[in-house]
Amino acid sequence: MLARVSAAALNPSGILPLAVGFVLLLCGLNAGRKRRLLDDTPLSKTLGVFIGEVEVTGVCVTSTPFRAHLSERMCVLYDWSVDEEWQRWETETYTDKDGNTRTRQVLRSGWTTVAGNDHTQGFYLKDEFGFLWVHPRGADLETLSLFYETVSRREQLYFAKGPDDEIADSTGRRRFRESGLPVGTQLFVRGRASERPDIVAPQIVQDPKADMFIITPRKESEVSAGKDTTYWLCNILGALAVAAACSLFGGPGNPWAYLLLLGYFLAWAAGWVWMVFNSLIGLRNRVRQAHSLIDVQLKRRADLIPPLVACLQGFRRHEADLQAGVASLRAQMGAAASVAAVAPTLVAVAERYPELKADESFRALSKQLAETEDRIALARAYANDITTFYNTRLERIPDAYVARLASMRPADLFVAAGFERGPVDVAFPR
Repeated sequence: MLARVSAAALNPSGILPLAVGFVLLLCGLNAGRKRRLLDDTPLSKTLGVFIGEVEVTGVCVTSTPFRAHLSERMCVLYDWSVDEEWQRWETETYTDKDGNTRTRQVLRSGWTTVAGNDHTQGFYLKDEFGFLWVHPRGADLETLSLFYETVSRREQLYFAKGPDDEIADSTGRRRFRESGLPVGTQLFVRGRASERPDIVAPQIVQDPKADMFIITPRKESEVSAGKDTTYWLCNILGALAVAAACSLFGGPGNPWAYLLLLGYFLAWAAGWVWMVFNSLIGLRNRVRQAHSLIDVQLKRRADLIPPLVACLQGFRRHEADLQAGVASLRAQMGAAASVAAVAPTLVAVAERYPELKADESFRALSKQLAETEDRIALARAYANDITTFYNTRLERIPDAYVARLASMRPADLFVAAGFERGPVDVAFPR
């Protein structure tokens, strides 16, 4: 009896479904981890995108759009292809029921790509606050279907958008497909923000440190729901694969079957705890980072605004001196002074003072003030949003049990009542 059990336990036919079951378990846990990352990261505005993992929505725009080859729509990126159908008789070798090798003619058909190309470039994501540079290279990119049509040789599109030469054994049918992102498409982007190399501004590009890099016209909730479906589907299929392996290992009469099932569910439980714990740790660290970003923006305001005000005050003094100089010149001209006598003074004034316009300087200062205050407000809102996410996770069952094991405590929301660093005073002496 023991020999039969051992032989069944070593049945190699059960190894493959067992391996498939545990691979599916890992895939499911990975999908669950990504779903939690999506759910635990609040949406940011383009002006409030800071360095690190971010999620942002907006419309895609570019100053150099592509004109799509088939649909002729203006796109930030697109790809197209032309497939041609073929059909031919082929000789197939087979073995009959008596074990003899024979040949026969089989009619086969299929499609071959005869033309196509893709056009990809970086673009800006635009919302009500501004623009954010995004480059799709390396992203999990989802596009929209722009064109799909199957035509025969008699139709104009067949040669108008496809090659003039046909493949061998062509049936005279071609399939035209095109997908892309038209200018103005609403997108959801998840990735890691970094600093642009050319200007002081954030960007989202391929980064090996990023947990996910997603560009899709779907909503965040739809992407999260897809990850959740993958999580449960992989876990269920994994359990079924392990059950099939147990049946091949001898079924209920074999103690190895019970051990394998128990091992699978213990592995799933350990993986779930690992997934939840790491998710909570990552969320807690992002809460701390979000609160520190408020201080970063406050420091930016303290460093930026006073020099701008001082610079503008200097502009006002220079402009006043310039106006006084021009007034003096006019007085001299009114006194019938010669142009030659006035010229040296005019040249000196022109060399000393560049073209200064106080109204433009005021507009620039006003823009900087508004943008700075918007950045601070967005940093505060982001900190409170992610703190609320974190506190909710700590109280939600079953995550609350893992949080208690790790001795995690709720974080405090940012409150303005305790904020003592008031806005920078902007005033000009009369």
